Amino acid sequence: MRLTFNMQFNQSLNGILNAQKRMSNAETQLSKQTRILSPADDPAGAAKVLSLDQNKAQIEQYQTNSILLKNNLALQETVLTSMRTSYDRISTLAIASGNGTYSLEQRRAVAFELQNIQTELFDLMNTRAADGSYIFAGFQDKTPAYERNPVTGVFEFKGDDGNRAMQISQSISLPSNDSGKAIFDSVFTRFKPEGVTLPAGASLQVSNQNAFDNFYRANFDNLNPLNNQYSLEIDAAGTYQLLQNGSALNPAISGSYSAGQPININGMEFKFDSATTLPTQLDFSLPAPQQTNILNTLQSYIDALNNPNASAEELTTKLADTLKQVTDTANNVDSALANLGGRLNVVDSVFNTNADLLITNQQYKADISEVDLAAALTEIKRQEVALQAASQTFSKVNATTLFDYIR
Repeated sequence: MRLTFNMQFNQSLNGILNAQKRMSNAETQLSKQTRILSPADDPAGAAKVLSLDQNKAQIEQYQTNSILLKNNLALQETVLTSMRTSYDRISTLAIASGNGTYSLEQRRAVAFELQNIQTELFDLMNTRAADGSYIFAGFQDKTPAYERNPVTGVFEFKGDDGNRAMQISQSISLPSNDSGKAIFDSVFTRFKPEGVTLPAGASLQVSNQNAFDNFYRANFDNLNPLNNQYSLEIDAAGTYQLLQNGSALNPAISGSYSAGQPININGMEFKFDSATTLPTQLDFSLPAPQQTNILNTLQSYIDALNNPNASAEELTTKLADTLKQVTDTANNVDSALANLGGRLNVVDSVFNTNADLLITNQQYKADISEVDLAAALTEIKRQEVALQAASQTFSKVNATTLFDYIR
């Protein structure tokens, strides 16, 4: 076989280049801390590493969502807790103002403080998150949740009952906000009978709200309004009977009337003047249930407190309305806070689980692709020696000529 100078040169040069490539590959593995520089190095391992990287990116996004969700829920919790304190103060002021000895100036002082609390509640119900969204407006979070109608003066809910969910794991998504409609507006006004025909000197009021609420829920007919018409009849002998749309109830409600003494039936107190001539009749109805928010109920009570001509009966009615509305709204807030606490616990638990998954993912990826430090350093040293040997061989081989053999 004929050996030429070019063949010797090329073979020696290829040996040096290959040694340099192997040494560079070893140095790259060490610097990048991975033994898989391309899929060709380990096709199966490279595919698994790609899958682990995708899974890691997904979990990291879940962690980001968890942080955002926790911040949103914490803001809502802070707002609702502040509102809960305000409700307690409203109850205290309302009960105090129910004192029959309060002068008009004292009532107005209470009304002034209630007005400030109303302004504070209105502001809290329109709380905005860091991104500028109104947290209680549902999906309509670019506009305020509550506005005051400039014509009627009524506080109106302008959002909807939606809530935005955030994904915090592959199978768990939680609402990041609660609609003000569910917390503040889904509260019924106080159930109370409406007098239709009252004899002179007669009155009808609720003496036991819980008992009347039970009677109302059991008997209100949403389909046939005639069934909501009631009357209390007292015959000439002084026997009274409660009728529904002209017919006796089943079981019948009846008893004996003593002149000047109130008649108490299902939380209702019927009073007649002692001079009322028998027989007589008092007609009343059960009005359709209505929902409102605490802002409107407060405004109604504030107006009554500021009214110098308000009667004691009117003040008592407005006070009862306010206390009932405050109690029911406070219960809604308590339920919302409990729900928030449950969601926060879930977020913390899922966040910790995802953190553990990230650690497991990293360990698995390290087992597949990370380079062994000692082995990498040894390989670099080995390739360095090989490169030096190839370089020395190259210089010696290329220094040899045909004249060396002739000599």
